[in-house]
Amino acid sequence: MGLPHIVNAKPGDVSKNVIAVGDPGRVELLATLLESPMVVNKHRGLTVVTGYYKNSKVTIATHGMGCPSANIVFEELGILGARRIVRLGTAGGLHESVKIGDVVVATGAMYVNGGCGLSQYMPGYCGASSPDPVLTYRIIKELEKTGISFKKGPLFTSDAFYAESPEMASRLSKYGALAVEMEAAGLFTLGWIRGWETGCVVVVSNVLHGGEPNKEFLTTRELADKFLKTAQVLMEVFNKYYGEP
Repeated sequence: MGLPHIVNAKPGDVSKNVIAVGDPGRVELLATLLESPMVVNKHRGLTVVTGYYKNSKVTIATHGMGCPSANIVFEELGILGARRIVRLGTAGGLHESVKIGDVVVATGAMYVNGGCGLSQYMPGYCGASSPDPVLTYRIIKELEKTGISFKKGPLFTSDAFYAESPEMASRLSKYGALAVEMEAAGLFTLGWIRGWETGCVVVVSNVLHGGEPNKEFLTTRELADKFLKTAQVLMEVFNKYYGEP
């Protein structure tokens, strides 16, 4: 019997190396970087594609929106053989230095007490919501090597997209968060619980600061060039350090 959500995939269909994204359209975009891409799941809109980048097997998977949903996907990817999951998503800029189109490498992720669906995993405790340091370092070095401009710092993982405001952005910015998104803290914490290596890189699609916050939201299509270049960096890291034939 298959899994409840990634129901069409079976062991061997998912690589040890996974790029996870929120938008199924982004899976289709990034799959253009792969040789012999094969759709291994479409159930519930959770598109999962596995193919090859150079000599290495890579899976690109949709995780949906928000930690409770994404955590299910991360768990099932792990059951199917994923050992390394990097989220490549969008985020809203919080700090005034963060502009639309910026690439941000997450060095950690804040979240509200009891948030991200994590209190059921560890009642009474806050999760270790930081990425794998070696994987993150390798992503940073590969970005530097390719000349892609980026920032690095903490994110804030939100459970309520429409609860965000300029006042919230200002407060979180003072706490050190560069951008807000909805899945990184869940991924990082599950990584430490389950023994996966995790990372997160986001492209800023909107900003919550300035005179007209949230005036503009860029789509996957509008940010396609940034996503393709950043995804290629992640695949280079997989191929160089974690190649799976």
